[in-house]
Formats: sequence, C-alpha cells, structure tokens
Amino acid sequence: MSARLPLLLRGLRRPGRPPGPPLRPPAPAPAPARASGGGGGGCGGGEGLLGQRRLRDAQVGSSRGQGSRAPPVRGSIVREVIQNSKEVLSLLQEKNPTFKPVLAIIQAGDDNLMQEINQNLAEEAGLNITHICLPPDSSEDEIIDEILKINEDTRVHGLALQISESSFSNKVLNALKPEKDVDGVTDINLGRLVRGDAHECYVSPVARAVIELLEKSGVNLDGKKILIIGAHGSLEAALQCLFQRRGSMTMTSQWKTPHLQSKLLESDIVVLGSPKPEEIPLSWIQPGTTVLNCSHDFLSGKLGCGSLGVHFNGLIAEDDVSLLAAALRIQNMVSSGRRWLREQQHARWRLHCLKLQPLSPVPSDLEISRAQTPKAVDVLAKEIGLLADEIEIYGKSKAKVRLSLLERLKDQADGKYVLVAGITPTPLGEGKSTVTVGLVQALTAHLNINSFACLRQPSQGPTFGVKGGAAGGGYAQVIPMEEFNLHLTGDIHAITAANNLLAAAIDTRILHENTQTDKALYNRLVPSVNGVREFSSIQLARLKKLGINKTDPSALTEEEVSKFARLNIDPSTITWQRVLDTNDRFLRKMTIGQAPTEKGYSRQAQFDIAVASEIMAVLALTDSLADMKERLGRMVVASDKDGQPVTAEDLGVTGALTVLMKDAIKPNLMQTLEGTPVFVHAGPFANIAHGNSSVLADKIALKLVGQEGFVVTEAGFGADIGMEKFFNIKCRASGLVPNAVVLVATVRALKMHGGGPSVTAGVPLKREYTEENIQLVADGCCNLQKQIQIAQLFGVPVIVALNVFKTDTRAEIDLVCELAKRAGAFDAVPCYHWSIGGKGTVELARAVREAASKGSRFRFLYDVQLPIVEKIRTIAQAVYGAKDIELSPEAQSKIDRYTQQGFGNLPICMAKTHLSLSHQPDKKGVPRDFILPISDVRASIGAGFIYPLVGTMSTMPGLPTRPCFYDIDLDTETEQVKGLF
Repeated sequence: MSARLPLLLRGLRRPGRPPGPPLRPPAPAPAPARASGGGGGGCGGGEGLLGQRRLRDAQVGSSRGQGSRAPPVRGSIVREVIQNSKEVLSLLQEKNPTFKPVLAIIQAGDDNLMQEINQNLAEEAGLNITHICLPPDSSEDEIIDEILKINEDTRVHGLALQISESSFSNKVLNALKPEKDVDGVTDINLGRLVRGDAHECYVSPVARAVIELLEKSGVNLDGKKILIIGAHGSLEAALQCLFQRRGSMTMTSQWKTPHLQSKLLESDIVVLGSPKPEEIPLSWIQPGTTVLNCSHDFLSGKLGCGSLGVHFNGLIAEDDVSLLAAALRIQNMVSSGRRWLREQQHARWRLHCLKLQPLSPVPSDLEISRAQTPKAVDVLAKEIGLLADEIEIYGKSKAKVRLSLLERLKDQADGKYVLVAGITPTPLGEGKSTVTVGLVQALTAHLNINSFACLRQPSQGPTFGVKGGAAGGGYAQVIPMEEFNLHLTGDIHAITAANNLLAAAIDTRILHENTQTDKALYNRLVPSVNGVREFSSIQLARLKKLGINKTDPSALTEEEVSKFARLNIDPSTITWQRVLDTNDRFLRKMTIGQAPTEKGYSRQAQFDIAVASEIMAVLALTDSLADMKERLGRMVVASDKDGQPVTAEDLGVTGALTVLMKDAIKPNLMQTLEGTPVFVHAGPFANIAHGNSSVLADKIALKLVGQEGFVVTEAGFGADIGMEKFFNIKCRASGLVPNAVVLVATVRALKMHGGGPSVTAGVPLKREYTEENIQLVADGCCNLQKQIQIAQLFGVPVIVALNVFKTDTRAEIDLVCELAKRAGAFDAVPCYHWSIGGKGTVELARAVREAASKGSRFRFLYDVQLPIVEKIRTIAQAVYGAKDIELSPEAQSKIDRYTQQGFGNLPICMAKTHLSLSHQPDKKGVPRDFILPISDVRASIGAGFIYPLVGTMSTMPGLPTRPCFYDIDLDTETEQVKGLF
C-alpha cells in the first residue's frame, strides 16, 4: 500500500487552539515533536500547503490545454460529509457534553501535504487531532510501540499512520486495534468488508472517496470496466470490493504488467493508485476515459499530464480524492466515537460462563474448586467491559481494578443494589457467602443478566482457627478458593503494615518528647539538610492547624517551637492498638517498652485482629484515593493532656500511610465457579467493626453491570448487626440506595433458636438437627420473623433464601417459607446452590429481580444529629429489642469527651456478639426486656463512626483446642494446598 494514499488525515492544531489529550512521547531521542498546525507546521518544514496547492493548480491549468475538460473540486460533497459529521457529533454531545473524539496520527517523515486541510475539516466537524512525529528512519518496532501505546489510550478514538511504504508491513498494520483503525487497513476490517459487513467495519476513506466522486459525477458503475493500476494492499482490496458491489467488472494491474496498454484501452474508468512511471505514456489511456488519481505526485507538474495532448472525458484529480478522503476519515472518526459511547453504555455482557458438572455426594470445597479451570482474569475483565489499562494482573486468576474506571463510566446508570444478610447464626455460619455466589451464578449464567458479587476478604484468623474460609462452598464459591482465603493480593498485609507504623509513631513520639528539650526536639523534627532547613508539607499543614502562619523554620518563637514540636499525648487515652492477622489470645493484653533502650517508658497495650483496624474500616468506606488520605489523616489515636484529639496527621504519618495503602484501595477481581465476576475487597468483621465489603467495589460493580444488572453484596453475621450497619453506616457514606434484601436462613439455625441443643464448631450435630422436627423449626422462626421486621424498618423489600441442607425435609422447608411470607417477606425460596450451583438458585434470582423492580422506600433508622446516647438507645430498642441501655462510667466519660471534641454527629457501629440479638451469646430466639450494657465507647473518626462495646467484646479472637491448621498442608511435589475449607 502506498505510503501517500489512505493516510492523509494528519492536520494539526493551529496556535491557540486547545490541544487534544497529551500522548506519551516516543523514545528514542530526539524526542518527536507535536506539530502546532497552521500553514507550514508539522513534522517537516517547507512552504505552506495552500501555497503548494495554488502552484499545482496553475501548473495543471496550463498543462491541460484549452480543450481539456476538468471537473471542479467536489467541494459540495466535502461540505455535505463534514456537515453530516458535525450534526451527528452534536447529537452525541447533547447526551455526553464533555465528549469530543480524538484522532491520533503517527507520522514518520516530513510529508505535510494535507496538514492544513485536515485541521480545518476537524475544526469544522468539532473533533481533535493529535499528531505524533517520529524520525523518518524509525524502525518497525518503534512504530509498533507507539501504536500499542495509543491502542490503550482511552482518550483516543481513532488512529492513522503516515509512514513510508516500506514500513507498511502486516505486523505494523495489524498492531492497530480494529476499533481504532479509521483507515480500514487491518485484516479484521478488510475481512468484514469482503464478507459484506461494511456496517461493522471501517472502510478505506480513499476507496470510498473514489466511489463517491464517480457516483456524484453521474457515472453509472453498473457494467463498467474498471482498471486499478498501481494500488497495493488494503486500498486495492477495498477498491475491488466496492466496485464489484456496484456491478462493475474490475481488473487490477501494476505499472509493469505486460499488455498494460491493451488493458488501458479497454477500460471505461482508470484508477491510479501510485505515481505513473515516466516511461508509461499518457497516450495509452483511451480518450473519453474517466481517470481518477489517488497519487499525490500525479499533478506535481513534473509529469505534465496535459502537455501530451490526451483529452480525458474526466480527470478527477488527486486533490479531489484527497480532500474527500480526509472528510470521510472525519466521518469514520465520528462513527468510532459513537461506537465508543455505545460501548460505555449498558450492554448485556458476552460472558463465557463455565459449565458445572455437579457430583453426588458433593466433594470438598477444595476439590470442587480445583476441578474447575478458571478463565484467565484478563479475559474475564474484557468480557465485563474493563479496558486493558484498567486492570493490574496478579498471576492468572486475580487482578486489581483501577479507580479511573469510575471517571470513564461516570455517566453510566447504576444497576440494582441487593444486600445479602442473615438470621442470627450458629457458630458454623448459615451460608450468606454461598447464597451470594449462588445468586449471581443464577442471574448471569442461567438468566443472562449482568451481575456482580461483592464479597469481603477473609481474615486468616478464622481461616486457620475455627470457621475456615469465606469463599462460599460446594458448587457456589469463588475460585481459586485457596488464593481467595490466603494472601489474595496482600491488602490485609498492607493494612497491618500501615496500622503498626502508626502505632510505632505514637510510642516513639512520646519517648522522644519525654527525653528531649523543646529546642533539641525541634531541631530533629526540622533538620538542616545540605545547609537548607525547611518544613515538610505535612508540617506546614500542622503549623496552619495551630494558627502559626510562618514558613521559615528560623522565624518561630520559643512558644511556637514548643507548640509545634510537642503533641503532649496522654498515654492513658491511647486508643490505637497494634494488629496481627492471626488469632492469638496471648496478645489481648501485654506490656510494651520493657527494654532498657526505652528508658523506662512502658505501658499496657494490646493487639487486635488486623481486620478490626480502623484502617480496614477506612478502606471499606472510602470513595477515592484523596478521600482515603483525608480519612487516614483524621484518625484519632489519643488525646493530649488538654483533652484535645491527636490525629495521624498530627504525627506526620498520613502520607506514609497512604503510600502503604495505594494499591490496597483497588478492588480485587476474581470469578465464581461458573465464571461470573466477583469483587473481593476489604474485610471488616461485623461484630467488632461494620462488617461490609468496600464502597468502591460496589460503586465500580454498579457501573459495570449497567442499569438492568445487579450487584449483590453481603453483610456479616445477622441482619441485626451487618445489615443494620450496612444501612446506617455504609449507605450513608456511599449515598447508594439498596433495592432489596436477601435474608438467609437455615433449618439448622431455626431449630437452635427454637430450643435445640447448643451447636459447637468441631462437634458433631445432635440428632435434633439431622432428623425432622417440625416443632423446633416452628418455634425458631421467631428469630426469622424478627430479622424480617428489622429489614422492614429501613423500607426495603425482603426475600428469604432458605439455604437447604441434605438433612432438611420437605415439610420443614415448606413450613419455613410459609411462615416467612406471613411475617411480611416479599417471597421465600428454598435454594440448592451448594449441591448444584446457580441452577439451584434460579427461583431466588427471579424473586430478587421482581422485588427489585418494585422500588425501594429506603430510610435511615436515626438522624445522626441526635446525641450519641440516643442513637445507641434507638438501635438497642428498635433492632435488638432491648428495654433500655446501661452505660458504664467509662463509656459515659468517653461519650462526653467525643461530644466535646465535636464527634457527636457520627453514626453508631455497635460492637456486639453475633450469636444473639442480645449481648448474651446463649440467649437464642428473640430475647425480650433485657438491659443492654455499654461497657466502653471508642471512636473511629477517620472511618466516620462511634463504636460502643456491648458487654465483654474481644477484638482479638483466640484459637480453639483443635484449630483448622491441623488439617492444612502442602503437597511439596505438586505445590497444591490441602485441607482448606
């Protein structure tokens, strides 16, 4: 293909015009220049384009002679094309005001012939052009490198190449993304054209210009003999295809083909695809033949085409073809932009779902997970509409998703938002995660509805302790389950590192303040480096907070030095603890600072489980990197000796914490057993934290599923804990409105609430749980009814999902569903996802879809402006069923302090046992008339809530007599994990 043919659209901006989006400059040196537009700008020098055109026009006019009949430039056709493009773009911009298509042109060389014309056409149509100049001797690999960069640049909607003919290799051409190939040179676009799918591809603007000019000139192509000379590659193929579609008899030839003269004499229309060699006389062209020139050099003056005395019926010059081709390329660009916008809007995913082959009896979770081969995560990402530069791949089956997606899809309508909660569980759990996974498998793999599951990352404490993993179970799990349950992408480790850095900063600051004078402390905090002494940015922020409006470290007074350097932390008020992601009861209380190097400064402290860290709560509730940084800085770690809060920002550690958390903020993409997408992100416990996955995962998923899709997220433990916090804390932070609640119940848990024997992890179930017992089930449904009522407090429809076990009988199942509906559930559906996958949850999926379509009358339970005590009392009475609350003196003191410090208007996050509606784990069913004791109150100011501790709540779990780790092992030959569940 000639380097001068289809790649004419390379106009650049005039000075003063806002540039298109900046592209990465290619290497090597010298760095390619961006042309600035105008008459002579561009990759090369030379006189302006308009001057060149006037010169050629004068030469052609004299060479044609008086008898020649040359049609005028088809300006009206060009104007029509540009006007149409402008109107289409205006319609697109009515709904998308900020949208403006961008064409990138890669040029290797100094040819600037059509530069100004292209710029004018682009300006008139309303799109941008960005020009990338490479040295003329750029290699194939250097050109491809630039192509690949632009392929992944979401700001660019079309790409054209202006390079030497020798550089137009298949490797270069097919490096272009077909959807950005507005010149129609890739094999995919050409193949679609040949197959007859012109509406699905981009057609060569030059080939289209040839056809348009002929038809607009009144030439009937049906039955005409067409000779295409000197064309190559995509232009030759496109011309042949377009002519044949119009009934023409098409021949192609090169200039040195034998019998060229006879072919020329036989032709009605001749299309010149490259410069005519001087040895080929124009007299070979039959008088009266229509000639179209696609070669820049044909009318350069040196050939003197008219001086040979040949009188053509019509000479459609290169200028006519080039001008119209440039306009048609603009039209292709607008089409590209329209397709891009359409892809951003809701569309049903073309998801390749994985087939299940359920076995009976059901194998272990790990065996099921290992028997299924997950899709490559980049394939899954593409299927759900993620761009290549929006994911960061970890291995084969996990990827982080960048937050830039939210900006790209900001105008996309959200999907439906569904929460999975549960009744008060047994210590074994009742299967909320399996229901969540089974539901999305049913929605997407069986009902062909876009859906996303959003789950919490499990702590390794329970994984190696009693409960095991949290990837779901049976044929409704996230895979690979061992990667899900272990380190994943390291988010919890990042939280641990950040949390403990802050803990170290607190005690270290107290030590240094206790052992140094004001001057020595100040000199170390603001040292002189290479003779220059200056405040860091975070220290300047502290000065501003203190009301010290100075930036010169030497200008502070002694009083200001002391005020700046000393935080005066009261050790008795420190609330920030160190964390570890392991159940270790012996770290619940300890003494730190006993080494002689700590100079006698010691205090009692403790470790919490890592997922109880406020940083985990911050991660789960933040909505951007900037917001996370602000929240981390606001975290209150103690009070000073005057009773004022001391924050991470005061300690100067905010930036470092943000650096440690910069990757953890990105949600983790995985998949279910049936190949449907899952976000795994953040994992706060629901009894000692707010118990929900991240706001960011939910927001991104809601955009990806589109308006008709579903995002299903899970709240920890019973509805009285995880669901209440989801509504009052998470929905308040996110601004998202839930459409429905799925309330998970099991016959096993209902029997326990009906008076059955105690259920203990690791101990076989008693006979009451493995045999039919209608009375126990009926008596235990009081807990289910109470949890339905709790959900109704928030105005959201409730669907009960009965997670069926193999020991459940039909009579027990029917009774639960009937009583649930009587209690006000929108529907109650038995679910069999554990044994057969999504197929077993299709009826639940249909019920959820119907309930979500009815609309939600969502409302919060309390006004955050109420006093802290009243908010606690509202939750205790309306949700738990308590008669009243009782505050310990310490709790009352903390409430008074937080109110005085200005934190009284935050929502409440109750830290309470998950095993009962009350504070007593052994009180099952629906306890009544109890007084809820509040033993302590803490504040998570960065996360944005106050959390009262109900009764004796431990923030560090312990290991049982026989932990799960006894069964976990590694096959050292295959490197496969054993024993996880």
